[in-house]
Amino acid sequence: MPKLIRLLATALLAIGASAGTVLATAAPAHADACYTWSGVLAQGSSGEAVRQLQIRVSGYPGTGGVLGLDGQYGPATKSAVARFQAAYGLTADGVAGPATFAKLYALQDDDCTPVNFSYAELNDCNTTWSGGNVSAATAKANALVTMWKLQALRHALGDQQIRVTSGFRSVSCNNAVGGASTSRHLYGDAADLGAGPHSLCTLAQAARNHGFAGILGPGYPDHNDHTHVDGRPSRFWSAPNCGVASLTGSLDPLGD
Repeated sequence: MPKLIRLLATALLAIGASAGTVLATAAPAHADACYTWSGVLAQGSSGEAVRQLQIRVSGYPGTGGVLGLDGQYGPATKSAVARFQAAYGLTADGVAGPATFAKLYALQDDDCTPVNFSYAELNDCNTTWSGGNVSAATAKANALVTMWKLQALRHALGDQQIRVTSGFRSVSCNNAVGGASTSRHLYGDAADLGAGPHSLCTLAQAARNHGFAGILGPGYPDHNDHTHVDGRPSRFWSAPNCGVASLTGSLDPLGD
């Protein structure tokens, strides 16, 4: 009898999968331990479920855009969700439902980091995320957003490795490497990227499409050996050797 029950359960799951439904007896979705969505999110939705979604689609705001993480499902969030869906071959309607959530679960580990990046990779300074210009919790939260933007960048570049050479820094770590006193590394939202499968210019050029307000690369002082991306409050791009420049042409107010 137990074997018959198992066979019946297997058949029901197969029928449910073919019909595009999710059965209560189905196994838990992969990597949803850190956050689990229910129902459907669409323009007009609000709350923590929306903010968690915004974090994961923050790398899809459109060229030069930065998606706000305000928990409000407005037109910008709808567009970002649609770009994410299109990038992964889903129906690009800007409505987040089971198919979109399933893809997000498949792209993340149980600590909410994307599968191809980790907290350790974004912090070789200390294990506590303390000592920077913001609280440890804020620095770590900022790094999580940066990782999801990097995941989007990685996918856009053919799902090849992106090598992170520096992330969060405490004041002491930043001083030790000669970083600027206003460096975004002190806020946890910055990453320095080294050449690998992609050139530094390819990284700088593609980063314009994935939610980074700060991009510094070859041709900018002290950036010929890496491309720097960050989440500063206002846009500043400068990688002259790569044809990357801010539309405003303003001076860099923060440094690297």
